[in-house]
Amino acid sequence: MEIVARLLNGVDVVELSGKATAEAHLELREAFVRKIQEGRRRFILNLSEALFIDSMVLGELVACYKRAAERGGDVKLVVVPGGMAHALLQLTGLDRAFQIYGDEREAVASFGACC
Repeated sequence: MEIVARLLNGVDVVELSGKATAEAHLELREAFVRKIQEGRRRFILNLSEALFIDSMVLGELVACYKRAAERGGDVKLVVVPGGMAHALLQLTGLDRAFQIYGDEREAVASFGACC
């Protein structure tokens, strides 16, 4: 699995690609916590290139959301409609917890203008 973090219009985008297995959740946590400590509050987790997501990574997605919310922030997801990640989010009920977008630009725009 590969994690790529970048800034797009004032929003931190964290992209997961490949197989997101148990070992990956710690890497995701470290990347996310570092951004939170830097004062970042607006996040997109892009799962559109994820081939597999295990339960540890799903749990970390929820933890990321909680960390951001505790600091007045938000985490939104990008998934391929009807794809593996979307089906998994529906199966677990997490599609009701997260705002989900099919496109990264739409997700970033949902935050509105940068502060």
